[in-house]
Amino acid sequence: MPQIPIDGWRLSEQDRLFSEAMERDRPRLRSFIRRYVGDAGEAEDILQDVFYELLEAYRMMKPVQHVSGWLFRVARNRIVDMFRRRRPGSLNDPVTAEGDGQSLTLEDLLPSAEDGPDAAYARRILLDALEDAIEELPQEQRDIFLANEVMGTSFKDYAAETGIGINTLLSRKRYAVQHLRRSLQALYDDLGGEG
Repeated sequence: MPQIPIDGWRLSEQDRLFSEAMERDRPRLRSFIRRYVGDAGEAEDILQDVFYELLEAYRMMKPVQHVSGWLFRVARNRIVDMFRRRRPGSLNDPVTAEGDGQSLTLEDLLPSAEDGPDAAYARRILLDALEDAIEELPQEQRDIFLANEVMGTSFKDYAAETGIGINTLLSRKRYAVQHLRRSLQALYDDLGGEG
């Protein structure tokens, strides 16, 4: 009986593991991504990127212990990256949903640029300050804040995806919110508001 070289065995084992992961996790992963990404083409691109990263991890002989959790973590990171790349030109994307099913956009929450130069100035200042304040957050706080507030991920889902305890996530988000409040309060005071 001919011997199979070790490298050939590893390659066939990697192919099998990769195929199993795609078959098992692709439908749930696609649904997860589609919850946060409205455009089907963008969602499919993210899905392909996630599986490409898994393939690269296998090729680089990097062991992935919990493949499903790893895939969801990579998908979440890709979604967060996509939101970070978005410019203020996407202000009409829904950011919150009202109890009656209507969505509010960031555009609805900011002063209208059509209300004159003062409102346009305040709008630009608010957007810049919010972006700066979010960027100042430590990575762990920023990730849970964006996942929960921007992407709508529940603490339970985020905990399941990352393996981080819910109490830790709640604490990180609380610190993030406190920082953002302090940063935006300072801006409000600078613009002549009452403290």
